Amino acid sequence: MQYRRLGKTGMKVSEISLGSWLTYGNSIEKETAIKTIDKAYELGINFFDTANVYARGSAELVVGEALKKYSRESYVLATKVFWPMGDGPNDRGLSRKHVFEQAHASLKRLGVDYLDIYYCHRYDPETRVEETLRIIDDLIRQGKILYAGVSEWTAAQIQEALQVADKYLLDRIVVNQPLYNMISRKIETEIIPLSEKNGISQVVYSPLAQGVLTGKYKNLQQLPEGSRATDANANDFIGRFLNKSNLEKVVKLNDIATELGISMPQLALSWILRYPSVASAIIGASRPSQVEENVKASGMILSEDVIQTIDEILI
Repeated sequence: MQYRRLGKTGMKVSEISLGSWLTYGNSIEKETAIKTIDKAYELGINFFDTANVYARGSAELVVGEALKKYSRESYVLATKVFWPMGDGPNDRGLSRKHVFEQAHASLKRLGVDYLDIYYCHRYDPETRVEETLRIIDDLIRQGKILYAGVSEWTAAQIQEALQVADKYLLDRIVVNQPLYNMISRKIETEIIPLSEKNGISQVVYSPLAQGVLTGKYKNLQQLPEGSRATDANANDFIGRFLNKSNLEKVVKLNDIATELGISMPQLALSWILRYPSVASAIIGASRPSQVEENVKASGMILSEDVIQTIDEILI
């Protein structure tokens, strides 16, 4: 496993990280989830990602239980805040009240004293950025959070956060968690250049497009049993990627992977990691064997010719 610095910080994270969206505490049995986390740790993954809203706290409980056997300093733990965690008017968003309460709730569920990374899971138009960054800064000063991040913010919103932080001498965000894969590349135009200029790393989710880039979906008529495409909890998300045009691209991409002697997931992950500013790609493995295959993408270098050929296919 190779490791990369997170932004301009001194902390290093594994190029492949393990997430828990749509899996742990939800569609995957706890025992299998814990075995998957154990396999990830064994193979050198030191970066684990979750969120309070994943299965309404259940994912954090599973991740916390799995990691409690390991020394706290040996892994990097990230969670998030924004989405509703109750029915009350203050049970959502990025207000000082909600962030403060959910940070402590996440710490309790995860069974740890501090979070390495705390993400603002979306931009909150109802709360001033200054209010949000001040409570994040307070939590950092209290030692309950080490680094601040955002997820799915636009370039303009990230720029706003940087300006507010600088104006009031608050801790800057050091990491952004966007959707990024061979099919969805919108962050390349504005977000990556802005982030590179300001020392912000990308930690990307859905690097395999919810499984579409694994090559297991051959056509839209015959979907593999037990796959995310047949999972009622996940098929709304995979639907944005699962179409005829993308499957035709995957066939061509798979030919490249075969020529290189690697798997389709390894090709997709190593393609993402071609950007030095991408600190890590979050995989959503549902069983240990998937982790074993995906971690092999760490350290793989694709030649410029291969990258150019891939770009021609993806146009």
